[in-house]
Parts: sequence; C-alpha cells; structure tokens
Amino acid sequence: MTAPSDVPGSAVHAEPEAVTVGMGTTIQGRSLGAIAWRRLRRDRVALGGAAVIVLLVLVAIFAPLIVALLGHPPLDFHYEKIDPDLQVANGPFGGISHDFLFGVEPVNGRDIFSRVVYGSRISLLIAFLATLLAVLIGAVLGVVAGYFGGWVDTLISRTMDVFLAFPILLFALALAGIIPDKAFGLEGDALRIALIVVIIGFSSWPYIGRIIRGQTLSLREREFVDAARSLGARSPRILFTEMMPNLVAPILVYATLLIPTNILFEAALSFLGVGIRPPTPSWGGMLSDATHWFQIAPNFMLFPGLAIFVTVLAFNLFGDGLRDALDPRSR
Repeated sequence: MTAPSDVPGSAVHAEPEAVTVGMGTTIQGRSLGAIAWRRLRRDRVALGGAAVIVLLVLVAIFAPLIVALLGHPPLDFHYEKIDPDLQVANGPFGGISHDFLFGVEPVNGRDIFSRVVYGSRISLLIAFLATLLAVLIGAVLGVVAGYFGGWVDTLISRTMDVFLAFPILLFALALAGIIPDKAFGLEGDALRIALIVVIIGFSSWPYIGRIIRGQTLSLREREFVDAARSLGARSPRILFTEMMPNLVAPILVYATLLIPTNILFEAALSFLGVGIRPPTPSWGGMLSDATHWFQIAPNFMLFPGLAIFVTVLAFNLFGDGLRDALDPRSR
C-alpha cells in the first residue's frame, strides 16, 4: 500500500480531492477505502460469504430466541423419542420432524438443532477472541521487529521460529489436563474458553507477525517515514500513527483468513476431549460424540460437520475477496 511523500500518513487521513479539468469538468478522487468497497461490491462470491457470516453471527447472538421458536432447550432429554432397543431415534432420518428439525441425539434424545445453534456461540466466540489476541501480539511485535531491525528483529524473529516449531496441539492436550476446575478467578466453561483462546492466540500470532514484519521492512524506507523523522517524530509515533494505519489492509485480510483456522482448531480440541466439556454444546464435541453412531444415525454427525464446513467456507471466500479488493495491483 503506498503513501504520499509530502505529508506523513496522509494516505490514510487525507480526504480525496476534487480535480478540475478542461471545459469545467470536475473529477472527484476516491479514497483507498472507497476503491476497495467498489471492488468488493463487484465480487458476488465474497459478498455471499459476508452474508453467511452476518447470518451466523446473528444466529449466535439470538440463539435463545431461535431455539425458543424452532427447537427445544439444548440440555433437555427426550427419552420418548428414543428406541429402547437400538438407542437411536424412533422413525426414519434420525427423528427429523417439524418439532426436531435436525433430529435427536442417540441415547438421550437431545435436540440436535438447538445444540448446533448454541454451538455456534462457542465456536465464533473462541475464534474471534483468539484471532484478536493473535492480531494484537503479531501486529505489535511484527511492526517493532521490522522497524528497528538489528538485535530486536533477531530476537523477535527467533521467538517466532520457536513458536512455529512448537507442537502446539500436544501442548494444548497436556495443559488442558493439568488445569484445575477453578483458576484465575474463573471456573467451568469460562475457564475453558479463556484457556482455549490463550492457546490458539499464542500459537497463531507468529504467522501474522511475519507478514507485518515484511510489510514494515518495506514501509520504513518510504518517503513519508523520512518526512516524519525530519519533523521530529519519535519512534512510537512513527510506528503507531504513521506506519500502523498503512498496515490495516494486510491485518484485516489475514484476520479474516485466520478466523476459520481457529474455528477448526477449537473443533479439533473439543473433538479430542480437551476443549469445551459436556454438556455444553460445541461443534467439535458433537462430532466426537457422533463417531460411535454415524453409521446408524448419520444426522448426528452431518449437521455439526455441515455447520463447520459452511462457516469455514464463508470466511475463506470473504477473506479472498477482501484481499483482492484491498490489493492496489488488482484490476
């Protein structure tokens, strides 16, 4: 992303100017944000992904209302829906009906629809918080490493290498096993969510840190940085007022692509039994429970798996479109 050479940071803060050409015709310049939005509007696939993301967020926010209207409480048992001999739902298709839109779970008869809806809360909350943590750490350390260089860059870069080489999944399995039921003033699901956010966030920040470091190495040689120095600006101001706004585009793009990765990570942890503990619904936990029943109750595995697939696909499609829209070299 380019910045003009006359005024520091003006690529971000300046308003587009109107230019008058011959015959009194006025041409209104467009800001980088307006150009990106115009490109994004033409990408129907990205807009479709964005629409699905908005829908998923609304489902997570209004989960209690949706379940009250279309389902049953996610922790209620409905043994009357279960065949006592086979331990699966009475009737075909796993008990799918107008009362149970996705059918019922084997053995206990809990409503799969309501558990998928409530599971979206866990998956999206953890993914968003973990991505925010990774972006904050990676962006700050990346811009510091790229700007100062020298031993600072070496120290931060080697730290990134250590984190990237660390077997984070094994660490998560070990850490989740030794954390007590109550710690740091938290307990239950709140403690598990905080633990998973920290694990995923600290394992993800080196990726965005490397990207921001590379971008900063290029930006620090630009004229607007030299102009800021000549005006007496100190390093913190140059870093966070002049350079960081010019890094917003790659940060946004990578964040949208990191969220689906974190969703899969959380699902994997819950699938392995070290994520969100039952009976709290989570997509990964539902898939883990369904492994013993998928041959005779495929709906038990189908719907949480489909929820993960649609969510990850939507974020990836939107992230790809956002990357193309913010790329100044794209046409």
